[in-house]
Amino acid sequence: MTPPNDPSDPSDFDGPMPDDDRAAADKASRQEAGLEFNVFRGVRDIDGGPVLPVRLKHDDMFCFSCHRGVSCWNDCCHGADVMLTPYDILRLSRGLGIPPAELVDRYAYPADFERAGLPVNKLKMDGDAGNRACVFLDGEAGCTVYDDRPATCRYYPLGLGSIKQKDGNAGDETLDFHFLVKEAHCQGHKEEKLQSVGDFRAEQAVEPYDAVNRGWMEILMKMASWRSMGGPGGKEVSDETKRMFYMVSSDIDEFRRFVFGSRFLEIYEIDPDIIEQLKTNDEALLALGFDWLKNVMFNEPTISMKQQVLQEAIGRTRDDLGAA
Repeated sequence: MTPPNDPSDPSDFDGPMPDDDRAAADKASRQEAGLEFNVFRGVRDIDGGPVLPVRLKHDDMFCFSCHRGVSCWNDCCHGADVMLTPYDILRLSRGLGIPPAELVDRYAYPADFERAGLPVNKLKMDGDAGNRACVFLDGEAGCTVYDDRPATCRYYPLGLGSIKQKDGNAGDETLDFHFLVKEAHCQGHKEEKLQSVGDFRAEQAVEPYDAVNRGWMEILMKMASWRSMGGPGGKEVSDETKRMFYMVSSDIDEFRRFVFGSRFLEIYEIDPDIIEQLKTNDEALLALGFDWLKNVMFNEPTISMKQQVLQEAIGRTRDDLGAA
């Protein structure tokens, strides 16, 4: 997987335009209803441990505790499969005082999220502690980035899933749920600490991660649905679209240069107050990026083109049809 090199002009972006493939979009939306999508399934690889087939709600209780006194302490930090979310990258880069691009280059590697066919980053497991240790693991002190640890690590031993429900009256609704991951190496399940899912989430401070990553997770979920029918309009997602998804997800500084250094703000309707926020607020810029990707990839009305630009685009389309 090759990260994007140079920003592209959004007017040249080769994703579907608002009126393109509307039938495919409607069909994909129907297919999404009832689609279950697991975002975080545990720290091992996909076959690394059993998942209890029970959906857990906010008030459901489970026993678990992880601390230095547990015999398996830090075992889960070896050979782990940790996908880095966009907010993971922001938090880690801030905590380490380095740009996101440097964080990804030094501590992660590009991979495919196979169900969605989109590029993501995963944490390297070649740290100094040996035995395929996490790059942030110290053999004695433990996690050296604990305050900014990734969402997967915060959630463990809970998995996070989403399901899309379609209601004819209320519209679409995405519901999150949790499930318990019990792996052979983990002795934390034998601890007597009883807590609710909600209490565990609060203790692990996952709320800001969920909030900032929401748009990204929705794109992965929808793309998994679309991919099952051969991609938007029956086509695979273009390499350009994948590069743009990777840029927004992995390098907020590059996306900021893209927004302010291309014709982006000439093409899309963005409130002037929001534009000022985008200059310094990474979370706001991520939200814009996800809205833009949803519009380009799925024709969702999450961002609007300026009327003049839209009329010019319609005019070019008519001219092209007339010349055909």
